[in-house]
Amino acid sequence: MEFATILSRVRKNLSISELMPLQKALADVALPAREIVLAPTGSGKTLGFAIPLFRSLHSDKSGVQALVIAPTRELVLQIADVLRAIAKPDYTVAAFYGGHSVEAEQNSIASNPSVIVATPGRLLDHLRRGNLTIENPEILVLDEYDKSLELGFLPDIKAIVKRIGYVRSVVLTSATELKEMPDFFGRAQFDILDYREASASKPDIEFLQVESAAADKLDTLRMLLADIGNAKTIVFVNHRDAAERVYNALKADGLPVALYHGGLEQDKRERALITFANGSTPILVSTDLASRGLDIEGVEAVVHYHLPVSEEAMTHRNGRTARMGASGKAFAIISPVDKIPDFFPQLANYWPAGKTADTPAGISTLYINAGKREKISRGDIVGFLIQKGGLKSDEVGKIDIRDHCAYVAVPASKADTVIRAVAPYKLKNTRVKVSRVE
Repeated sequence: MEFATILSRVRKNLSISELMPLQKALADVALPAREIVLAPTGSGKTLGFAIPLFRSLHSDKSGVQALVIAPTRELVLQIADVLRAIAKPDYTVAAFYGGHSVEAEQNSIASNPSVIVATPGRLLDHLRRGNLTIENPEILVLDEYDKSLELGFLPDIKAIVKRIGYVRSVVLTSATELKEMPDFFGRAQFDILDYREASASKPDIEFLQVESAAADKLDTLRMLLADIGNAKTIVFVNHRDAAERVYNALKADGLPVALYHGGLEQDKRERALITFANGSTPILVSTDLASRGLDIEGVEAVVHYHLPVSEEAMTHRNGRTARMGASGKAFAIISPVDKIPDFFPQLANYWPAGKTADTPAGISTLYINAGKREKISRGDIVGFLIQKGGLKSDEVGKIDIRDHCAYVAVPASKADTVIRAVAPYKLKNTRVKVSRVE
């Protein structure tokens, strides 16, 4: 694909008018290439590697030409969304990941995708079962390779590389300097693009300390969240059981809160991220699972309910806010039993006003039980909710479409009215059920 075409679709479909420094650097890379990209969160690396990926594709070639391997399901979905915005109508992008329907993935394989985005385990499973054959792809991207090493995916990645044969171009991304360089691409030398410092100015984060008189910090957290209001906020804890406890306490208070950790079923994790991203649950209580691989706009604050165990963990948590030139706040709740680690930045004291956190989000998420497999598009949903549901165009918020369902943000005050209004009608000749996500 020509660079001019890629750039045109980036502007039109992703509403990005100016490439970031890292993206410009990858756009200038001569192909074939071997690149290691060291880049912090918010540097635009997904679009960055998308540019050489699409430049590598050939319209007259069939089969899988490009392969992106990422360590988490959420990252796979986010990457696939970006690539699809550029690929259509010339190329098809398929996403494979654990917790996803194997039958749906086999149907995607039957459609002969040019690009596959996958987690290592699920991709290797398809290759071993003979569901999928990949031979000498034009480009392989190993995204967040350091995270893949941390999660123990190296054997799977090596097995995949061995099965797919010679790869003309390889792009490997990492947020940290690699302690273990890849040794499974023969003697090919990698060029290193280090954008950990140069890709953008330092994030504009205000670091604040909130004192808790008790070791149990829930009351302090409640007061802090009342001050923050409905700004998107991630509350980080160190363990799943703590995430459950904090979430249940805030939920009992009537706060618009979502829960996210690795012990949840995949559909619950996806739903938590969708409602957090669209603003209907602007508080997300999470383990460090949410500290990497999530590209959610407008996170204004992170709260260290539990102090992070390492400087790297702190950096990734803080990296969820102040992205793409925005500012943000990082709060650390300190109890009498806490010791502030040496790696923490200087913290200014912050005293919550003590008001009650009872303000609803003002946004609700509607669930529609039809999606991509039913040939439902964003345009179909917008038209349906305006024509049959009585909404104005600016009242239809963020839309997320999955294989067999869709989520739509709408004004909370109109959600029930819309549900009743659309009930008698079909969506694109499909009988659907619309309900509110609780």
